[in-house]
Amino acid sequence: MAKTVSNRGDTRHFNPEHRRIFIDMDDTLCDFAGHYRAIQAQLPALLYPQSLPRFFMDLSPLPGAIGAFHQLSGLPETEVYILTAPSVLNPHSYTEKRHWVSRHLGLDAAYRLIICPNKGLLQGDYLIDDMAAGKGQEHFAGELVQFGSPYYPDWRSVLFHPDFGLFSE
Repeated sequence: MAKTVSNRGDTRHFNPEHRRIFIDMDDTLCDFAGHYRAIQAQLPALLYPQSLPRFFMDLSPLPGAIGAFHQLSGLPETEVYILTAPSVLNPHSYTEKRHWVSRHLGLDAAYRLIICPNKGLLQGDYLIDDMAAGKGQEHFAGELVQFGSPYYPDWRSVLFHPDFGLFSE
C-alpha cells in the first residue's frame, strides 16, 4: 500500500515496492570542489570557505547532472531523492541547499530533498555519491554507485548502469 502525501493539489507517493535511488549533491550534482578552490584562491586565510553565506547557493551544476537527475526521475517504478549531508559549520547550508535544488531541479525536487549527516541511516537500492565513506556511505545497505570513480567518471556512465535501463552499450 502506498502512503500518499498531498501538497498544493499534487499527489506524491511513497511506495516501498519501487526502486529507490538517492543522489548526493556536493561533487555529484554540483561543483563543490571547484567553488571551494575558487574561494580559497580569493581568500587564502579562510579555513572553511563552505562557512560563507551563499556558498551552497552559488554552486554550479556539474556537466550532465541536471539532465541525468530528470532522466532517472522519469524511470518507471523508481523514486529518486537527493540525499545530502549538511555543513555543520554553516547552518545556512540547510536552506541554501534547498534553494539550489529548487532553482536547478525544480520545486518538485525540493520535496525529495533529504538533508542528513549520516547517509547510512536511509534505506534504498542505490546511492550515487562521489564519496565511498565519511558520511555513512559505507553503511548504506544498497549499492554505492561512486560518481567520479574510474567506473562512473561522469553522468553519462552512471546512466549506463545496467539496472537503470536507460541505455545499453
